[in-house]
Amino acid sequence: MKVLVTGHRGYIGVHLVQLLKEGGHTVTGCDLDIFAGCDWGPSAAPDHTLHKDVRDLTMEDVAGHDCVMHLAAISNDPMGDLDASLTYSINRDASVRLARLAKVAGIPRFLFAGSCAIYGKKGSAPLDEHASFEPLSAYARSKVEAEEEIRLLADKNFCPISLRNATAYGASPMLRLDLVANNLLACAFALGDIRVMSDGTPWRPLIHCKDIARAFIALAEAPNASVYNLAVNVGGNSENYQVKDIAEMVKRLVPAAQVVFTGEVGADPRSYCVNFDLLSQVLPEFQLEYTLWKGLEELHEQFVEHHFSAADFTSDKYFRLRAIKKSGFCSHSSSR
Repeated sequence: MKVLVTGHRGYIGVHLVQLLKEGGHTVTGCDLDIFAGCDWGPSAAPDHTLHKDVRDLTMEDVAGHDCVMHLAAISNDPMGDLDASLTYSINRDASVRLARLAKVAGIPRFLFAGSCAIYGKKGSAPLDEHASFEPLSAYARSKVEAEEEIRLLADKNFCPISLRNATAYGASPMLRLDLVANNLLACAFALGDIRVMSDGTPWRPLIHCKDIARAFIALAEAPNASVYNLAVNVGGNSENYQVKDIAEMVKRLVPAAQVVFTGEVGADPRSYCVNFDLLSQVLPEFQLEYTLWKGLEELHEQFVEHHFSAADFTSDKYFRLRAIKKSGFCSHSSSR
């Protein structure tokens, strides 16, 4: 299979390229590499590379592939709120445009990286794919609107699939520490405090970044009848946690660290617990490789091996919002 992966140099994308290459697939990667120099470790290279903004992809770039796996995006709420118009331009408009290009090019399958963040403020009752959306940020709204428009493109020759991914965590060659589980562990390891910015009660469904990559491949290889125009929550029913429970798990790994509820964001309105039964139905042989505990253990081991320090934690390197501000990407892109 010839696969175009956008965002191949991102937190999930590097895992996806590695797994696709291991599976014998031919990979074209597309990425601006805004976070060059933020590497945590070596990563596999695609067979072909497009150093391009996803908004500038052409029919020539897209044609000839069997599948598009579209990950490139402004990738969380704080980054999305930095420039809402840029977030819609990349996350919604460019995603829909790319799906249309893929359809015209005769590419049969298009996988879109969505998010469970679209559910917003829902509480502890597990939500399936029929739950209403309550997006609370430009990032979440852009994902809702992109998914809705892409799904309208489906026909007998074009199968879009929207992966509503749970909140990612875990080790990656392009490490991120602006994700709740990673951030709590990194803060504990480097600073000796487990700083919870909310009151600890919000719910989050969690999934290891490598398991997201595995789900992309499994859905790309699934029979068309099983996944046609599918929107599916990606995660595991046992992997819904309250933030305070993540903090207590981190404390087991860093016993000397103290849990501190800073209350900076008060009662965080983003709280959702998610049901993942549909994923098990359409991919009965797919199982998550990681539990939160296993993923945190692995990341903790890497912190030890890398001698992760307070200087690392306070630097721009592993925080996407800091790195993107430093790169000047937002100011440059807004002037296009």
